[in-house]
Amino acid sequence: AVRGDRVVSEATRIEVVTEGILTRRLQRDPGLEGVGCVIFDEFHERSLNADLGLALVWEVRQVLRTDLAVVVMSATLDAGPVAALLGNAPVVTSAGRAFAVAPRWLERPVSRDMRFDAAMAALIGRAVAEGDGGVLAFLPGGGEIRRVMARLDLPGVEVRPLYGALPFAEQRAAIAPSPGRKLVLATAIAETSLTIEDVRIVVDGGRARRARFDPGSGMTRLVTERASRAEAAQRAGRAGRVAPGVAWKLWTRGEDGALPAHAPPEIAAADLTGLALDLALWGDPEGTALPFLTPPPEGALAEARALLEALGALEGGRISD
Repeated sequence: AVRGDRVVSEATRIEVVTEGILTRRLQRDPGLEGVGCVIFDEFHERSLNADLGLALVWEVRQVLRTDLAVVVMSATLDAGPVAALLGNAPVVTSAGRAFAVAPRWLERPVSRDMRFDAAMAALIGRAVAEGDGGVLAFLPGGGEIRRVMARLDLPGVEVRPLYGALPFAEQRAAIAPSPGRKLVLATAIAETSLTIEDVRIVVDGGRARRARFDPGSGMTRLVTERASRAEAAQRAGRAGRVAPGVAWKLWTRGEDGALPAHAPPEIAAADLTGLALDLALWGDPEGTALPFLTPPPEGALAEARALLEALGALEGGRISD
C-alpha cells in the first residue's frame, strides 16, 4: 500500500505499507482491527514517520491492543534504546548469510584542491581496473551522479545512474542484470531498499544528503554531510550479497574512526509542522504523552504549532474545521 494504490485481497496475510500510510491508518483506526503484528523494517533510517509510527503503535499496544505484536528490525540499529523503549523487549540477532567484503581505504586524504566528483571518478576508475564484476558507487545526489558520469571513460563498461527522480524504466534498467560489465552510480536509494545482483565492488563517496530545517527562514534545505559508520557498513554490504566483494572508500583508515556512529534521526532536525498536525489529531498536541525514541525538540515543535495557529489549522491546540 502506497499513496493512491493498495493491492490486498481476502488471501492477504502480509501487507507492506509506507510509514506515512501507517500513520494515516492509525489515525483512522487506532485499534488496527484485523492486524496481529506490526513490523518496522530498516528502522535505523529513523525517518520522522517511522519514529511517529512506532510511538503511536506502542501507545496503542499499551492502551487498546495488549495482544498486538511489535517488531523493530535493522541490520545496523543500536538496538538497546529501542528495546528499552518497548518495555525491555528481547533482542533477537540473526547473522544470516553474508559473504566477506574486503575494505580498501585511501592511502592519503583527498587533496583540498581536488573536486569531489574528480576524486570519485578517479577512485571508480581504479576500482574497475583492479577488480572484476559489477560496480555500485554511492553519491549524495543526482547532480553529483551526472558530474561523475561526465568524467568517466570506461570502455566496455555499461554506466547506469540510479536515483529517485529517474523514470521508472531507467531505474529498472540499472537494477537488471547486464550481459557485460556494469557500473551503477546511485544515491542512498541503493543502500537498503534494493539488491543489484551482479555487484561485486562498492565505491563509497562517504557523503549523505539530509534535510535540515532552518527556523530563521522557516524553510527546509538539503545539506551534504559525512556519512555515518552505519551507513558505510550498509553500503559496503552491497558488495557481499551473492559473492565475496570489495568496498573502496573515499577516505583514509584514520578518517574512518572520526565518522559519526549513526545518522541523526530526522525528528531532531526536520520541519515539524506535519508532526504537530498529527499530534493534535491524535490528542497530544504537546507531544509529551507519546513514547518517542527521540522526543521532538521543544522549540521546533512550539514554532510548528505557532505556524499552524497562524494559518488557522489549529485553534487552541485542536485541529480546526
